[in-house]
Amino acid sequence: MADFPTTARVVIIGGGVVGVSTLYHLAKMGWTDCVLLEKNELTAGSTWHAAGNCPNFAPNWAVMNMQRYSLEMYRTLADDVDYPMNYHMTGALRLGHTKERRQEFARVAGQAKGMGLPLEMIGIDEVKNYNPFVETHDLSGVLWDPLDGDIDPAQLTQALAKGARDLGAKIERFCPATGVTQKDSGDWVVHTDKGDITCEKIVNAAGYYAARVGEWFKPYGGRDVPLTVMSHQYFLTEEIDEIKAWTKENGKKTPMIRDVDSSYYLRQDKNGLNLGPYERNCKAHWVTPEDPMPHDFSFQLYPDDLDRLEWYIEDAMARVPVLGTGGVGRNINGPIPYAPDGLPMIGPMPGVKNAFEAHSFTFGIVQGGGAGKVMAEWLTEGETEMDMWAVDPRRYTDYTDKDYTHAKALETYGHEYGMHFPHKMWPAGRDKKLSPVDGRVRALGGQMGAYNGWERANWFAKDGDDTSTAATETWERDGPWKIRVQEECEAVRDGVGVLDLPGFSRFNLEGEGAAEFLRGMIAGALPKIGRMNLAYFPDSQGRILTEMSLIRHDDDHFTLITAASAQWHDYDILDKYLPAGLTLTDITRDFSTLIVTGPKARDLFTAMGTDADLSLGWLTHQSATVAGQPCKLARVIFAGELGWEIHARMDKIPALYDAVLAAGATPFGMFALNALRIEKGYRAWKGDLSTDYTLLEGGMERFIKFDKPQDFPGKAALLGEKQRGRSRGFAMLTIDTPGPADAPYMSPIWVGDEKVGETTSGDWGFRVNKSIALGMLRTDVNTLGSKVEVEIYGERYVATVQENQPLWDPQNERIRA
Repeated sequence: MADFPTTARVVIIGGGVVGVSTLYHLAKMGWTDCVLLEKNELTAGSTWHAAGNCPNFAPNWAVMNMQRYSLEMYRTLADDVDYPMNYHMTGALRLGHTKERRQEFARVAGQAKGMGLPLEMIGIDEVKNYNPFVETHDLSGVLWDPLDGDIDPAQLTQALAKGARDLGAKIERFCPATGVTQKDSGDWVVHTDKGDITCEKIVNAAGYYAARVGEWFKPYGGRDVPLTVMSHQYFLTEEIDEIKAWTKENGKKTPMIRDVDSSYYLRQDKNGLNLGPYERNCKAHWVTPEDPMPHDFSFQLYPDDLDRLEWYIEDAMARVPVLGTGGVGRNINGPIPYAPDGLPMIGPMPGVKNAFEAHSFTFGIVQGGGAGKVMAEWLTEGETEMDMWAVDPRRYTDYTDKDYTHAKALETYGHEYGMHFPHKMWPAGRDKKLSPVDGRVRALGGQMGAYNGWERANWFAKDGDDTSTAATETWERDGPWKIRVQEECEAVRDGVGVLDLPGFSRFNLEGEGAAEFLRGMIAGALPKIGRMNLAYFPDSQGRILTEMSLIRHDDDHFTLITAASAQWHDYDILDKYLPAGLTLTDITRDFSTLIVTGPKARDLFTAMGTDADLSLGWLTHQSATVAGQPCKLARVIFAGELGWEIHARMDKIPALYDAVLAAGATPFGMFALNALRIEKGYRAWKGDLSTDYTLLEGGMERFIKFDKPQDFPGKAALLGEKQRGRSRGFAMLTIDTPGPADAPYMSPIWVGDEKVGETTSGDWGFRVNKSIALGMLRTDVNTLGSKVEVEIYGERYVATVQENQPLWDPQNERIRA
């Protein structure tokens, strides 16, 4: 025990591939005084029984980048750390049965090309050239990834462990952590059976035990970790003669097959096959008192449950008939953790200082390398090279109770390969947070969507409209919502509309020094008392960390309003550096908002009755009484028309909403709001505004006050960038001859065969009657009138670069009316 470490810079709890990869990357970055604790042997949780599949494919930009990094790293890791591994790059065929699936493949292939990955669509008649055992008669599209394959999970983990140890990091096996204590300084004491370790930072990388470890952090601000343990099965056949013969003749394994519409993968394992379904009739474990989580499940499996797989086995045998000739050699039925959306949690632990999370990996082997890099960046730099919001633990807030987490895990697992269409709202885990007028909104035809757990109307249906889920399963803009969204936009353009908008994240900040604190956090200036403005919070590199609206009540009293999904993220940004003596309070659940906008908005307020001064200009706010109800009126509108936001306590909203409707306002939804905002070039958080771009690249120079004395984060980086000149910048594009779909997030933009940028959002603008894309373009092509091509679901469309001003009401005359 003499060599047991009693201090460390970082302690990592959990010895699966992700925890060990984090340790390896920390050591590579020079943080060698770090310790990993594993209760059993390395890989004892989910890693040891993982199938080890290694795809580049991911519909999510951040996750695809993470997987790309992993596979690049794995291709040289054996030599880098001098540890041999079985890593087979067999390539993979992803099979699609429908037009929509073919479009998804084409979109991801374009995204991949933008990253330098050689994914490509191939002809159905070419499939047997890659894998002669596949039946192709009913396919609509096939995606080929030559860099796909499989790796031995245990060997990968041990290689990373060797690399970490060689650099000086420590791994303590058979040393379970038993609890944690946080000191007043913010440092941690990690308790183990072998002794205590004091450290600066701590990482929960405990895999399917992460929720149990998470309980230790609740006294220090933590929460219930939204994680469900699912039972995942795959089985291995005995040797198949045809597979053996083909392998011998060709000197390689057959390419992996993923029949994603049927929901399984099928790959060669030795000279047999490995079939892994994601079945609809899936099962969670350890979620009831009758099925408690054991204290230690190391290197254990659940009993076989092949009846659940019967349909998938039959379907796979029809797709690859030789599968039916091999008997079942072995079945693996093991625990795998699922977050509600199926993506891992990598980043700061919500509510807890100096604590981090790296768990809930459903594809931990392929993501392990990239996850270790991302986690090490969080620990050493406090920020990541790429925007990783998609996997940030703070994306989940107070609505993710056990019922929600369980329901979403079942839905997500059962639709592991499901397509996430832009107008589709998944049904599980809904109605967690409701507006005070939720019933009224639904009675008016509101078709609801969830935003940080809050239910909001996306659009308003009329009698006879198709509101089925099936109607939303399209990438195209045309659907039963289209005419209704157009009508809602026209109502806002010509009259006045109202949007019930619960869930704005809002914080009260007050105390002597509050103004100076904010000046040191934001790039720009503060509003005067009685006014409001947009404030941008940069990171140390000048990248767009977040955007908040600042409402100033007094010298040192502010309300900060931000996106619903940003609630815990933005609170954490403020709280992390909050000086003593200031009070920061989350008041999100106390208030709600009505958006009232359109050229007749002033007349509507007069008709309702109000003591407000309706002549006050843009970006003012005032306390007022409207229709007999006390509220706050803010003269700012995301829709780009005359209007006000009505902010009021929850119990005042029903009377206000009724009064607005009675005065003649037309209800509109989130789909219309998105169409309206894109015509103005207004950016959306974690789409157009992210840490993938600096404030200067994002076209936000007017929100930067370089001459203020405060040394705000990223100031030096932004000054340097300004002096050098930008290499890329924000652009607004219109599609010359639109196709049936608008540009999705991260569609590549081309000039010839050269990628010159990417879209960050796209939609149809009904006021200007154009398909619009916002995006980032290389500076030399980002000039008024330049022609580029935007790739939309595999098809290229000529687009024109517009002037850097709104397409609708470019002089903002309507909003200032």
